[in-house]
Amino acid sequence: MGGIVDGQVKSGHDENKNNEERIMPEITVSMAAGRTDEQKAGMMRDITQALVKNLGVDADAVVIQINEAPLAHKMKGGKTFVERAAAAKK
Repeated sequence: MGGIVDGQVKSGHDENKNNEERIMPEITVSMAAGRTDEQKAGMMRDITQALVKNLGVDADAVVIQINEAPLAHKMKGGKTFVERAAAAKK
């Protein structure tokens, strides 16, 4: 049940936007459901700190969103995550 982080920094081509909006990184994490709220919050805090450190942005400018898929709606290697979990228990 791993996650993929796919982020982009907005390009800032709109001259009417202020500087903070132009450099606001928006990160979307897609993952299989099953993690606790505490685990997800910790992951988002760590991602935020990585962006602050490596991109030089303020933490308040970082937006992170998690998209979760039920285990039956996510597949790897031709098997749903439900099927993979059942096979791992055998």
